[in-house]
Amino acid sequence: MEQVDTLVVGAGVVGLAIAAILSEQQDTIVIEQHAQFGEHTSSRNSEVIHAGIYYPDNSLKAQLCVTGKALLYTHCERYHVPAQKIGKVLIATNESENEKLHALVAQASNNGVTDLQFLSTAELRTKAPEINAAAGVWSPSTGIVDSHQLMLSYLNKLSQHGGHYVNNTQFIKAHFDGEHFIVTLKCDEEVFYLKCKTLINAAGLFAQACASNIDALAKHHIPPLHYCKGQYFSYQGKHPFKHLIYPMPEQHGLGIHATLDLAGQLKFGPDTEFIDQLDYTPSEHAKPHFVEAIKRYWPKLDSTRLQLSYCGIRPKLQLQGAQDFVIQDHHQHGIKGLINLFGIESPGLTASLAIAHKVAKQVYATQ
Repeated sequence: MEQVDTLVVGAGVVGLAIAAILSEQQDTIVIEQHAQFGEHTSSRNSEVIHAGIYYPDNSLKAQLCVTGKALLYTHCERYHVPAQKIGKVLIATNESENEKLHALVAQASNNGVTDLQFLSTAELRTKAPEINAAAGVWSPSTGIVDSHQLMLSYLNKLSQHGGHYVNNTQFIKAHFDGEHFIVTLKCDEEVFYLKCKTLINAAGLFAQACASNIDALAKHHIPPLHYCKGQYFSYQGKHPFKHLIYPMPEQHGLGIHATLDLAGQLKFGPDTEFIDQLDYTPSEHAKPHFVEAIKRYWPKLDSTRLQLSYCGIRPKLQLQGAQDFVIQDHHQHGIKGLINLFGIESPGLTASLAIAHKVAKQVYATQ
């Protein structure tokens, strides 16, 4: 039976980052059930490098987003990953939203984000032309990144250190013998076994299914999973935006915001809809809702140019309220060498390297 120090399940942006960091000191394999890495949440998002504004005090999201943002910009420069610090404007369209805006700036400061600036009317007009806003705040450290190139850079780092990425390989189950995990895997309809000292479940939307097939893990350590679908619409033709535009956040997300990709393409989204099974089919039915939400802050929107684009699905652990990342090690579940990551949604992309360093620290602490 082949033996390896660490097996990472799931080659999304977080699994690849973890594998890349651990491969510096350990014999590491990352497996992916699909033919391509990052087919789910990692490639179906806004590709935004978040500043760390919204998350509650002392949450993992706040800590890992702020730390991860700095690590990510450095990494992108070093590995020539396309990324731009294009900044974003947070806008309030009325007085009650203005109060929310001030509360967000205070929250950002608590999280260690100290570069936010209130904009004058003239600055607001310059940075957010054609936008209907009573007040605005500038976030200079918000940016955008090519998520595919980022994942490729993590893969390159993994292989440079002698680690391995294996696709089309499904995690079936793991047996813990008190010292090692005997992992059953399936590749091209063939079953094979792998022995590892450390097992990291970074399977994203499949993390709960993976965890339920680890024999030593008590079921009460596995949180529920709710699929939260978000659609995006792209905008065809010219537009006036050079920066990201974010209205005040909504209950399940950051609202239908305006983002740009590295080619300058404008897109809007995501909305939120809880669904029962994985389904990435976009729906035209969402368009009236998008038009209404966008026109609140961009009255000149030409709705005929709004084209249905793609969908993403976030792994929510609860149906209401703010949720945090769950990074579970032996302190929580009592199994040495097992780390489960649950609910890794936004800002997972931004936080990927910070999550990887945190996980690596937990791995080395038990060895």
